[in-house]
Amino acid sequence: MFFLRPTHLLTALAFLNCFLCLPSCAVASETLAIKAGRLINTENGTVDRERVIIVQNGTFTSIGGKETALPKNCRVIDLSDKTVLPGLIDCHTHLTDETSLDPIIELQKTAAQKAFESIPYARRTVEAGFTTVRDVGTYRALVDLALRDAIARGDVVGPRVFAAGCYVTITGGGGALTGFAPDIKIPFDLQFGKADGPWQVRERIRELAHRGVDCIKIIATGAVLTHGSNPGAQEFTLEEMQAAVEEAKKFGLKVAAHAHGTQGIKDAIKAGVASIEHGTRLDDECIALMKEKGTYLVADIYDDEYIQGEGKKRGMPRDFLEHDANLGQIQRDNFAKAVKAKVKIAFGTDAGVFPHGTNAKQFAWQVRYGQTPMEAIQSATLWAADLLGRQAELGSITPGKKADLIAVSGDPLADVSILEKVQFVMKDGKVIKP
Repeated sequence: MFFLRPTHLLTALAFLNCFLCLPSCAVASETLAIKAGRLINTENGTVDRERVIIVQNGTFTSIGGKETALPKNCRVIDLSDKTVLPGLIDCHTHLTDETSLDPIIELQKTAAQKAFESIPYARRTVEAGFTTVRDVGTYRALVDLALRDAIARGDVVGPRVFAAGCYVTITGGGGALTGFAPDIKIPFDLQFGKADGPWQVRERIRELAHRGVDCIKIIATGAVLTHGSNPGAQEFTLEEMQAAVEEAKKFGLKVAAHAHGTQGIKDAIKAGVASIEHGTRLDDECIALMKEKGTYLVADIYDDEYIQGEGKKRGMPRDFLEHDANLGQIQRDNFAKAVKAKVKIAFGTDAGVFPHGTNAKQFAWQVRYGQTPMEAIQSATLWAADLLGRQAELGSITPGKKADLIAVSGDPLADVSILEKVQFVMKDGKVIKP
């Protein structure tokens, strides 16, 4: 029998690894010429026809007409029968969770299980055309950072991730793991984000910044999918939220505030958060404050359909269903008011409450409640990139930006639901879905 010495085995494995990585390595270094039949220009809200997009070293380098001279030895990707647009951005996902009936399941799984289970969620998300996500919290602290880094290294196929690390929440709040007897001890990583009082809030922000998060998620009011929670009740005080924003700013981090209740929304805006997540009971004063401060609204107006449909069928806890039933239509009506008032809106779905990879279902709801198809697309491209602080590199097909690009058949400006069937995906100049 033939045996490999350890050094020979390592050499063979290294060679095999290089061989398996050849397609992605080749794609990263080659020059591409993409022929686009229709190109959605998110910066000026128009559609250009018969364009040639040149990609080199993972970035867009030029865009020209169909007569554009192609670089030597470039690979041509023919999308001349497709509509091409920038890679989509979802500003409110939970990639390490999916359609859990009850957060109690967190105690039935290890952090390692949660991490491995998130791998197909990440793949489905990017293959659906979402090349970037802002992942705004997980019960198992820092698992989202591990997923982010695995994707960045190329170990896992997925979107570019901006991760929050955990929920920063009051004791027993909307981001806490609740519903247990008081003598049950909760593991440390499941209460990592707990903070009471301005100085504890600052301590949590400092620790999260040290751990390398990309943003901060605070729970300003109660939550729908939390036991013993009142979604309308304010939880963090104005002073606590101001402490979060001030501390985060020191580390170059923006704060997203989960907020359903009216007063909680107002105080979060006054504190200086970058975005209001959900914004269910926002009123005219909230809208005026958001316009004054430039605060983004990230409203998950689709997922109520899943909760009240599939959630009921699968036995979601009664208190969760009752919370949601009282808020779904209110949220949508107030989203329509915000659109009419021209509040800044970034696309965010709460994916994880419903299956990952179906994020695009929300586009039709945003159009139904007041946005034009172009505005809905811009909310998931240019405006989402602005909320992330990455408009210089994401959100449009522009020379110098990262080569994130998707293609669909048909015209999403005539029927925005076409975006639910993405047929081609490129991220950083690499073809993810050919």
